[in-house]
Amino acid sequence: MNATDSKVSIGSLILIPAVITLAITILRLVGELEGWPAPFFNKAAGGGMALVGISWLPIIFGPYFAMKLANAGEGPSSSGKAIGACVLGLLVFVVAGATFSAALKKSSPPLILLCFALWLASAFIPLLGWRALGKTLLAYAFAARIPVVVVMFIAMSANAGQGWGTHYDVTTPGFKVTSFAQKFIDLAVLPQLTLWIGWTAILGGLLGAICAAALGRRTATQPAS
Repeated sequence: MNATDSKVSIGSLILIPAVITLAITILRLVGELEGWPAPFFNKAAGGGMALVGISWLPIIFGPYFAMKLANAGEGPSSSGKAIGACVLGLLVFVVAGATFSAALKKSSPPLILLCFALWLASAFIPLLGWRALGKTLLAYAFAARIPVVVVMFIAMSANAGQGWGTHYDVTTPGFKVTSFAQKFIDLAVLPQLTLWIGWTAILGGLLGAICAAALGRRTATQPAS
């Protein structure tokens, strides 16, 4: 099925999930600024696994998108292929993560940039197994993460560059800040638009493909009416 034959508008499909995601991003920022308690909010660099966050949303929206697409006749040609493509993407994602840790220890900027590139590339691999779901998750991933980049820019710029002290602007121990641009690119643009895009597309794609496969098997075993 080509794009012109698509029965589902990606924009309409991701609209409500994107609004929910933005609302959670704003809620998290307000909660950190107001000092609301852990484990729901955490000002530490990286977020400290706070429960109020958007990184876990692909667990919900991956299957949601998958069911919507499957019900509209845009399911995968093969559930096994859809799952396999996500597993391959996950493998690339994990390899990039392991390489990134080594690159940091070696202080190798080219290798670090390669890892970010691999994280972004991993987001496109699920397209090989289920193109409609892959495209939807990519669109949702950017819709979810671009606002975070904007929030991080504002947070990092606040108080004459001192920031607000939220996880959106604090730096990890040992990170050397040479300029605002370097901090913003290294801590906001690169991870948000590569690593988290890959995470969203792969996690959502894998769970979505598994749910679609389970639904297909269950439907297949039901007796004809």
